[in-house]
Amino acid sequence: MRTTASYELFPDAPSERAMARARYLAREGRVADAEKAYRDLLAEHPDLKSGWAECFELLRGQGRKEDALRLADGARAQFGDSAFSLALKGAALIELERYREALATLEQALDADPDLALVWHELGYAAFRLGDRNRALLALDRAFGLEPHTETLRLRGRILRDAGRYQAAEVAYEGAAQAAEHAEQRAAAEREIAVTQRYAFYSPRRPDELTSGERWFAETGTVVLASQEGTAVPDDAAIAAAFLDLARDSGWRFGQVVTLGPALLVWHTLADALRVPLVPTASFEPAACPLVVAQRPQPADPRWSTITAAVAEHASGLVFVLEQGSLSPGADVIGVLADADGRRPQRLNVAHALSAAQHPAGRLSRRRLTTD
Repeated sequence: MRTTASYELFPDAPSERAMARARYLAREGRVADAEKAYRDLLAEHPDLKSGWAECFELLRGQGRKEDALRLADGARAQFGDSAFSLALKGAALIELERYREALATLEQALDADPDLALVWHELGYAAFRLGDRNRALLALDRAFGLEPHTETLRLRGRILRDAGRYQAAEVAYEGAAQAAEHAEQRAAAEREIAVTQRYAFYSPRRPDELTSGERWFAETGTVVLASQEGTAVPDDAAIAAAFLDLARDSGWRFGQVVTLGPALLVWHTLADALRVPLVPTASFEPAACPLVVAQRPQPADPRWSTITAAVAEHASGLVFVLEQGSLSPGADVIGVLADADGRRPQRLNVAHALSAAQHPAGRLSRRRLTTD
């Protein structure tokens, strides 16, 4: 939970102006330039705590754990054993998965200043990572009482969701959306609301009790045909047959089948069964309720992002892949999950896929899936 730069750290107008360039570069994704701007800023204004926090956040967000720890040590050299510098060090230790050290450092920070919300938030995160949900929730309650903040509510929602307390988690995420100060924060909270609603589909089971296919649907909203653990690996023909069953039970009627990637025999079988033409990407027509098919996501092919984006933008048709092993965006229905060694042994479950496809928080809930 990357939050250190989000808390109020004695801001003032001059500091806001001084950090404007670094913030702009960070928002534009120019990470190296943003880091240099922050470091130049800190060289000129070493007492600017918000500059330290935002530079730390930049490094943390990039997964540069050791660099984040070195920056925290620099803050400690500047500010001594203050609650702020110890909070940064504790946050860095969390990223390094040195949770008990992090907890001890954050407790030391509380001794220095028990009223700094940032410290309580990071302490809550450390406790959560150690598996102490009760302590984590108490710490987050204290953080929110000191400084109402959307990130605290988002972390609270995550802890409650992991515990299977989906209704309470959704309330926390709704609060995070309402407390958001920026559109990005609101959008992130709204995404978590949808994820929580999909996890609640499996209540009373907790997230860690779900199969990989069920978790995939909960996290992404994408329907997985082979959602149950099994002993055999589904082949292309079995996956296509399951998709046809799902399409028939759902009442889907497509206007064309559009192929991306290798021309597989199974695509001809699929198009014949659906009684629609099999066409190349050049004939893709988003208004025709297309069924876009591929063996797996094709992120290196520019046509993949163009066509999948068009399907989503027009809210018409869907994208079906036989297998997927990474969180590449674009697919609406996946046959079977795969890893580096290939497809996993899983069992096709059309009934589950049908329920997932109809879920109001799923990817297909607002999609036109008929030519009528």
